[in-house]
Amino acid sequence: MRSIVVVAMVMIVGCSRPETKPVIKETVYFKVDPATAGVVEGKIRFTGRAAPAKKVDMEEDPQCNKLHKTPVLDQSVAVNKNGTLANVLVYIKGGLEGKKFVPPGNAAVMDQKGCWFEPRVLGIQTGQEFEVTNSDPVTHNIHPRAHVNREWNQSQAEGTAPLERKFMEQEIMIRVKCNIHHWMHAFIGVVDNPYFAVTGSDGTFELKNVPPGEYTIEAWQEELGVVVQRVTVAPSAKTEVAFTFLGS
Repeated sequence: MRSIVVVAMVMIVGCSRPETKPVIKETVYFKVDPATAGVVEGKIRFTGRAAPAKKVDMEEDPQCNKLHKTPVLDQSVAVNKNGTLANVLVYIKGGLEGKKFVPPGNAAVMDQKGCWFEPRVLGIQTGQEFEVTNSDPVTHNIHPRAHVNREWNQSQAEGTAPLERKFMEQEIMIRVKCNIHHWMHAFIGVVDNPYFAVTGSDGTFELKNVPPGEYTIEAWQEELGVVVQRVTVAPSAKTEVAFTFLGS
């Protein structure tokens, strides 16, 4: 009987193994060679007729209403004087698969000013700091209605510190609303690379430091949809691209 106990104890000792700590792999970021990197630039053209801009009714909040001496227009299709479009997100959609890029050190900022989100369309890289400020004398609420990333919803009173968040997955686009002021809305484009831009009053964009290669570039507009083009970026070259959106 004693020999049986000894054998059992030997078997138990032999089966036990020291605990092993999980191996954490360090993220390897892609480094662009500045000697061969190129530039992609272009314009977002608009043809046809745009619907008239609608007046934003802020009368249900007298404090918001008093912030404006002239009517606020909600331009879902913002046509510039030169026939181009503002508030269009342009980004490299394909051609960078398998490459990871270091997030920018600066934060992408969205302000609440005049009971309105500024900017209306914001581009941000995955892992980059997202900062929300409130420049108004009223309480606001920011509610990014994400589907791929985590949805969140938080109020922000006058004079409080900026809200800080991050989006870790690419998502085109995240619609943002204010649950207090229903007319406030914006869009966030989360891109997994640094090659994106939002057009302004001249309708132009520029993507710098692009490694040579073949890419799919997409232009997104909130009402008109998307336009996609294939481009080839040669070493140290400037590539021009023009997108055209059609109105009614």
